[in-house]
Amino acid sequence: MSLRFTKMQGLGNDFIVFDAVRQRVDLDPTTIRRLADRRFGIGCDQILLVEPPRLAGTDFHYRIFNADGSEVEQCGNGARCFARFVHDQGLSDKNEIPVETAAGVIRLYLEPDGQIRVDMGLPELTPTHIPFQAELTSSTYALDVAGETLIIGAVSMGNPHAVLLVEDVATAPVARLGSLIETHPRFPKRVNVGFMQKLSPEHIRLRVYERGAGETLACGTGACAAVVSGRLRGLLDERVRVSLPGGDLMIEWRDPSQTVWMTGPAETVFKGEIDQ
Repeated sequence: MSLRFTKMQGLGNDFIVFDAVRQRVDLDPTTIRRLADRRFGIGCDQILLVEPPRLAGTDFHYRIFNADGSEVEQCGNGARCFARFVHDQGLSDKNEIPVETAAGVIRLYLEPDGQIRVDMGLPELTPTHIPFQAELTSSTYALDVAGETLIIGAVSMGNPHAVLLVEDVATAPVARLGSLIETHPRFPKRVNVGFMQKLSPEHIRLRVYERGAGETLACGTGACAAVVSGRLRGLLDERVRVSLPGGDLMIEWRDPSQTVWMTGPAETVFKGEIDQ
């Protein structure tokens, strides 16, 4: 069976997007790994599935799969690509699109300048809900990794994140520590790992090692988690420019009672068909 797909990217974080509203799409972990393979498939960090709504008051249901075949709860760069896709494909003509994810309902906004603004919801800071093994909620935690004690922030933006403050992201041991922290036993569902360098209260640099994908050029939920963690530590202002290897995102967060807002681009790369 032939499947129509669209290849998209948000700051270099790339996706295969399938319209499961107008065609039948059956994905299993083996198929996902084959499609995501950059030599034998299409190639991507994640696969996005656009489905009909399941929840009243939403326009679509949104599923996200990592390149290793695992399904995850949320993806910020994917959310922006999702909004661009349903608009460009004629599935929606709205500028405000409510979408259900495994992490809850998010709202996507198409701005007049072409940017996509996303209400990413409230950050989750309670350890058992992240999930993260800790007795009390704190802005930072000590984490023993390969004989070294690291200080991390732990935040869920619908998916779990650990955030480390580093002096220079260019020299940070992202691959080594990222893989060790991703599978640390205190994170029972694994974790995305952000390496954050503070340039000023309004500007940070960030590299993210994503669970199931490795380091990517950008991570929207990782950018949100980094700003939340930085603000909880008293390091950052309410509106922060996050510079990732693939480009910049604007993240806004006032306090724990407020939702996190993310603004950035999303682009179509090409369209095609592939045998499933």
